[in-house]
Amino acid sequence: MNKKLIALAVAGACVAPAAMAQTANPVTLYGRVHVTFESVEQTGPTAATTLVRRNRVSDQASLLGVRGTEDLGGGLKAFFQLETRFKPDQNDTTFADRNSGVGLQGAWGSLLLGRWDTPYKVVTTAIDPFGDVTLGGWTAGMSGSGVRSVQGQFDRRDQNVVQYWSPSWAGIAVRLSYSANEGRTATVNPRSNSASISYTGGPVYIAYGYHELKDATFGAAPSTVTAVLPKQISGQLVGSFTFGPVKLGAGYEKTKRDTLKDHKAFLGNIVWTLGNHQFIYQYTKAEDGELPTVATQPECKVNALGYQYNFSRRTFFLGQYTKVDNNSTGTCNFSVTPGSIAGNSVGVDSKGISLGLRHVF
Repeated sequence: MNKKLIALAVAGACVAPAAMAQTANPVTLYGRVHVTFESVEQTGPTAATTLVRRNRVSDQASLLGVRGTEDLGGGLKAFFQLETRFKPDQNDTTFADRNSGVGLQGAWGSLLLGRWDTPYKVVTTAIDPFGDVTLGGWTAGMSGSGVRSVQGQFDRRDQNVVQYWSPSWAGIAVRLSYSANEGRTATVNPRSNSASISYTGGPVYIAYGYHELKDATFGAAPSTVTAVLPKQISGQLVGSFTFGPVKLGAGYEKTKRDTLKDHKAFLGNIVWTLGNHQFIYQYTKAEDGELPTVATQPECKVNALGYQYNFSRRTFFLGQYTKVDNNSTGTCNFSVTPGSIAGNSVGVDSKGISLGLRHVF
């Protein structure tokens, strides 16, 4: 027995220097678990698009990740991140499909290679009180959501990207993203480029996001018309202002697509904080720019009421009521996380109640 213990001690001594070399710089395991219980229903112009109220348990972008840095000297650092989603309510996810990459960081900023949220998407995080998830989140009516496009078309986590993040200059920061044209052929050259500029100073946040898609497919169910458009451009101006216990947020988005009328969307919200309690209201309106031939362009309105109780900085409860109203050609729906009840059918109104818990670690 003593010989075995000595052998194990010697082996451990030999391995220890290599292990210490790998962990000399911080490596962090982190994550988020966010699940809601929902009661939802859908009222449509036909029996096929009318769905009676039903209950569901929905994941709200739960994730698990590991990140770390290495000091390279001279003010230069290497950093990495691997992040994967997981659904506490079911097991059908793909490994490492969230923000993941490797890069270098210095006084000049950060340069990243991998897969990451676009700058256009990132600027909305500071003004959406629902964090781009839950029934009434940002993409219910924003980020290019519409009748022919995939819900939240510009709410993107692009693959094969090179991104640059500037340091903050007196509160001003810039992000740039280029997605490599790996799908290029003799006839199409698909690309996805994004940029943002933001200002953060005390109670004020203002940002502008830009996204350009080239040779990208436009058209999704329920539309029967799809096409590869040479160019689709979306720009959004967002901002928030905090005074005392009240935070006001707003965003305006305009999307231009070849041959189509401009698509416009507006969002406004208010968050009132009283101790651990937060009362939230968010309104979204989107209209036009999706159908080239019909007289009635799509239009929708989204109203979301929420109550959040913060048990701590890491754990909260959220109750929410969301109602989505579409005109006869509109297809706005619940936010892409957790998504609609049964696809984006034309002229369908959706409403739902959700109760959920979120914990980060």
